[in-house]
Amino acid sequence: MVVLSQNGRQQLPLIKACKPNYGFTGIPVIDMTSPHAKAHMVEACEEFGFFKLVNHGVPMEFMSRLEDEGIKFFSLPQSEKDLAGPPQPFGYGNRRIGPNGDVGWIEYLLLSTNPDSISQICSSISPENPEIFGSAVVDYVSSVKNMTYEVLEMIAEGLNIEPRNVLSRLLKDEESDSCFRVNHYPPCPELEALRGRVLVGFGEHTDPQIISVLRSNNTNGLEICLKDGTWVSVPPDQDSFFINVGDSLQVMTNGKFKSVKHRVVTESRKARVSMIYFGGPPLTEIIAP
Repeated sequence: MVVLSQNGRQQLPLIKACKPNYGFTGIPVIDMTSPHAKAHMVEACEEFGFFKLVNHGVPMEFMSRLEDEGIKFFSLPQSEKDLAGPPQPFGYGNRRIGPNGDVGWIEYLLLSTNPDSISQICSSISPENPEIFGSAVVDYVSSVKNMTYEVLEMIAEGLNIEPRNVLSRLLKDEESDSCFRVNHYPPCPELEALRGRVLVGFGEHTDPQIISVLRSNNTNGLEICLKDGTWVSVPPDQDSFFINVGDSLQVMTNGKFKSVKHRVVTESRKARVSMIYFGGPPLTEIIAP
């Protein structure tokens, strides 16, 4: 687990806690098997750039197994975790979360979605059992990829765009700039004394890719920004996925879809673990409406 000095905590950004908003029920919940799912996805991407996906077909076993392996890694002594970093670009990172000096109350593993690359880096992440960790990542990522391809194809149909794979083909391309990240936000007991202030785990941002697919444990922390600038808490659901519209998809839909601004704030007593697949186009692809 990350342990930061008092000095380190003071350097991290504190923000005023948003109202819990647990009564906010506006976040769309879409059943992937529903005959109306395509239309609902388009509506959600226009209004929020965000929705929760249920009946998605990804085995719960894959989700829980990878989470367990991630927790095992993050529970190692700091000196052992450091052997898997710093991320260049893949590997273990601690606090520093961006090229602009951004920091947060976070540690993470950033991985390629290529099975061969995953296999190579797992030898440093889990030297004693790289096959176990690698297998958990590959099974999860492969299943989530297939689900994401279908989501994008349903969105294309909902937009009446042809061919059906106009979006998904970019993620299926061998040169796709996709990646996968496991985040760990340790609890921070000192927050209880901060009277309405919260510690930033991951600062507000949008994702540059086409689409982001997030799954987390049952810990609060994720917040999205609505069109009027209000921040609302997203109730966690470890059985479902949360789909984010990225900057590239906003461009490709000529602004019809909105790239959702989001952030993560830290809990005082419970760790948050999230796993995100970022589906990006090849770096050589020209992105335009």
